[in-house]
Amino acid sequence: MTTILPKLFQRGAALLVTLLLLPVPAHGFSIGEERLLGEKLLYAVRKNFALIDDPDVSQYVNSLGRQVLKAAGPQYFDYHFFVVKNDQFNAFAAPSGLIFLNSGLVKTMKSEDQLVSVMAHEVGHVVSRHIASRMAKQSKVNALSLLFGAASLAAGNPALTQGLLTGALAAGATAGLSFSRQDEEQADRLAFDWMRSMDRDPAAMEETLKTMRRITRYHSEQQPPYLLTHPNPEDRLHYVQSLLEQEGRRMAAEKNDGGRFAFLRFKHRILSESLDANEMRTWCSGTIASGKNAEEVGMARYGLALLSAKEMDFSGAIHQMDQVRLDFPGREILDIDLAAIHLEAGQPAEALKLLRPAHRQDPNDLYAAFHLARALEQTGDLAGAEKLHFETARALPDYSKIYYELGRLKARQGQNGSSIFYLGQHYLHEGRVELAKQHLRRAEKDQTIPSVLRQEAKFILERLKQLEDA
Repeated sequence: MTTILPKLFQRGAALLVTLLLLPVPAHGFSIGEERLLGEKLLYAVRKNFALIDDPDVSQYVNSLGRQVLKAAGPQYFDYHFFVVKNDQFNAFAAPSGLIFLNSGLVKTMKSEDQLVSVMAHEVGHVVSRHIASRMAKQSKVNALSLLFGAASLAAGNPALTQGLLTGALAAGATAGLSFSRQDEEQADRLAFDWMRSMDRDPAAMEETLKTMRRITRYHSEQQPPYLLTHPNPEDRLHYVQSLLEQEGRRMAAEKNDGGRFAFLRFKHRILSESLDANEMRTWCSGTIASGKNAEEVGMARYGLALLSAKEMDFSGAIHQMDQVRLDFPGREILDIDLAAIHLEAGQPAEALKLLRPAHRQDPNDLYAAFHLARALEQTGDLAGAEKLHFETARALPDYSKIYYELGRLKARQGQNGSSIFYLGQHYLHEGRVELAKQHLRRAEKDQTIPSVLRQEAKFILERLKQLEDA
């Protein structure tokens, strides 16, 4: 004990010092209120915006987010990072550590470091309590409407915005949610320091801001969505350039080849989910025709494989994915991609040949676990599928599709009450709250389902009422 206690005391003291250095709660808007507002906003976002939250997408973007948070130190909130299916150039930080990245922004990113720089900037706003500070200037009654109105504008959804911008919103109160020049500089300063501590290239911030400036000029007749909450890109660019000059050096970008592959794969996954078929085909074919970069050409073939699968040309998709695997030997995640295509093609036995070794190699890979569960269900191993789906649900509790799969699986097992419960969870995480409540009320009263599920249904319903009453 004499050797352990001093170490524990030192760690506790270090944690206390770090927490004391964190920004204090914004005046008039507490940490608890911000958490509550963030929870309410997430339901609204899920109802009105399409999230791209497949396990591999969620794993990738949240793993980058965790790197930023490790550099940032202890936090008040549990952060979650989401990709929104929307072609507008935008990233949006919401209360209590909710960070949203639009697919249109991902499309413009050239490297993982650029993507991380945007994420770090948004985290900087949350850490500094800039969002809470802006909202504290408004009445708390209007806080959620104000924030969601700003999010709707930023997402480029005018039809949705028209229904929200009433009363104080119509009077222009959302302007109060725009970050000041001082806010932007503080978030950029934090992001710059975190990029250095992560051994990433802070010059990526400069390149991202140049892209933003170019987009601003191309949209001179209409303010780009990002600038609704993040004004003054020219000032930000000059500030970051001054930081780089003070640094006196620039780190080598994209030192990590694994990061380059992972980023390009992620980017093409997002593009395949967000672009229409013709635009995706043109994008990938243009990259292949240019032949400038072998890695990007290989990933363009990967994009075409995903497109073929979406168009149900499974033989073409499998052929293209086999070529991609030759382009990137040893990349096991491509085996999982190929297995997912085999599953869509109704070939679970072929999928299992790829998924079993992938899952053995990394039991924590949720992308492999999710598709292995699907393959096991299709081949009749319902117990094995259930076990893996529960593991995925524990690790990704916000992934709506996992609850749909569990609901369908329980129905196949003849457990209709449990099926209703999990479908209620699915609707809840899709933002369809009224439909979720209908299912959860039925589950709460169903004596045929395990008591733990009835209690969870009761807890969720009570929590929803608290959110509605707040």
